[in-house]
Amino acid sequence: MTSIQPSRRTFNKVDLLPTTHQNGKLQQKEPLTFGLTRKQLSLLVLVVQNSTLVLMMRYSRIVQKPGQPMYIASTAVFLAEVLKIIACLAVIWYQKRTFSRFWWVVRKEILGKPAETLKMLIPSGLYALQNNLLYVALSNLEAATFQVTYQMKILSTAIFSVVLLGRSLHRSKWLALVLLMIGVTLVQSQTVSSSSSSATPPVSNEMTGDEDADPLMADATLTDEQALILAAQNPIVGLIAVITSCISSGFAGCYFEKILKTSETSMWVRNIQLGISGALFSMVGMLVYDRQALMQGGMLQGYDALTWVVVANQALGGLLVAIVVKYADNILKGFATSLSIIISGVISFYLFNFQPSLQFIVGAMIVMISSYLYGADFGKKADGVKPH
Repeated sequence: MTSIQPSRRTFNKVDLLPTTHQNGKLQQKEPLTFGLTRKQLSLLVLVVQNSTLVLMMRYSRIVQKPGQPMYIASTAVFLAEVLKIIACLAVIWYQKRTFSRFWWVVRKEILGKPAETLKMLIPSGLYALQNNLLYVALSNLEAATFQVTYQMKILSTAIFSVVLLGRSLHRSKWLALVLLMIGVTLVQSQTVSSSSSSATPPVSNEMTGDEDADPLMADATLTDEQALILAAQNPIVGLIAVITSCISSGFAGCYFEKILKTSETSMWVRNIQLGISGALFSMVGMLVYDRQALMQGGMLQGYDALTWVVVANQALGGLLVAIVVKYADNILKGFATSLSIIISGVISFYLFNFQPSLQFIVGAMIVMISSYLYGADFGKKADGVKPH
């Protein structure tokens, strides 16, 4: 009589996942995180990051506590670069597990290769310029208007990808870029044309001394400090800041991508090198343009909890998106962009009393459609190549 030997097979966690049948093939179910797939979680993270950064930056630039000075934007950009460096070092520490391995990477890849850090001077300088211009733009434009106009970085990135990376774009993508320009033009023409009427903010009864003023208008007014901030807004300056930021973002992004693809250095080491150069540029700009304000009130003047959240979002947002985009695709990013524009518009309506016109709505819709078309890769589908 033969004895039955127990199985010695070992199981991994992946082996124990439930399976499904699709097209006659046995497939494993994707593990869920908080009840969401990786693509669903990527979409959620992209939408939240894209929407909250713009809204919080806008809110932090127009809403202040009584007597509290406005924080200096250049200090926020500098601290964001420092925080980004710390976050990347923490990731390398987590990957290497031991201090000796961690220090070997830092000494060999960062301290031992100053020439590699010098390569980052161009993109880091442009990113520093871009981050400072974002504060200028959001100090002069509504969050929803900025969110739509900022999609022009798709156009600049496409042009620089052709010039620097030698890519060719399908005609569907050029059509999407033309639609993008039309949509942004509609949004900005409405914004600029209405700037004269919106330049004078509503005033309260205390400011006018009119006791018979409409009480409903009094409820909708802003504080004196907020009214002065809104009165100082200049949509033309905001538009120029956004366009310049889009151009610098497109060039820096393609330049950085070219460096990443022509070397075997890890993304985290490259981001540290980028952060070191960016922190240097930001510190120089902070000391040159805001030296007087720094000497009078210090580096952290005007900072509160919201300001620190904005700094953290700006520093970690890009790194977080870089991680989750690994599980996403261009179509998903298009959806995330569209949802972010919608969310920014809805929240701006309630939070900033933003009143979108029909022209703005049509322009925003065109921009959202163009974002989707640009990421849909119809050219690859037409050629019979599966998009990835």
